[in-house]
Amino acid sequence: MFRTLAFLATLAVAAVLAGCSTGGNSGGSKAPEASAGNDGRCEASGADFAIGKPGNADLLEQARKASGSQMARILKPHDVVTLEYRSERLNLNVDEQGVVTRVNCG
Repeated sequence: MFRTLAFLATLAVAAVLAGCSTGGNSGGSKAPEASAGNDGRCEASGADFAIGKPGNADLLEQARKASGSQMARILKPHDVVTLEYRSERLNLNVDEQGVVTRVNCG
C-alpha cells in the first residue's frame, strides 16, 4: 500500500513539474537573433513599410529584422490567438486578401 501511495505521489509531482516546463517558440516564429540596442524587443515602427504589401514569409522576416524583434507571426482575420503580450514578438495583421493592414508588437 505504501509503495502505491509513494508511486502516485511521485507521479503527481512529475506531472506538475512537466506543466511548468517551456516548449520553446511557437506559431510562425523565427530563430531568435541578437539585436543591437533593444535587447530583442519589438519596435513596430521599424516595420511600417510592410503595410499595404502582401503578407508572406519573406516580408515577415524583413519586418522582423527591421523591428528588432526576436520572433514574428502573420495574423489572419479569423485566427485564434492568445492574449498574452510578448515584447519580443512582431505581429503582421492581414486582411482577407492577405495584404498587411496593421503592424504591432505583442
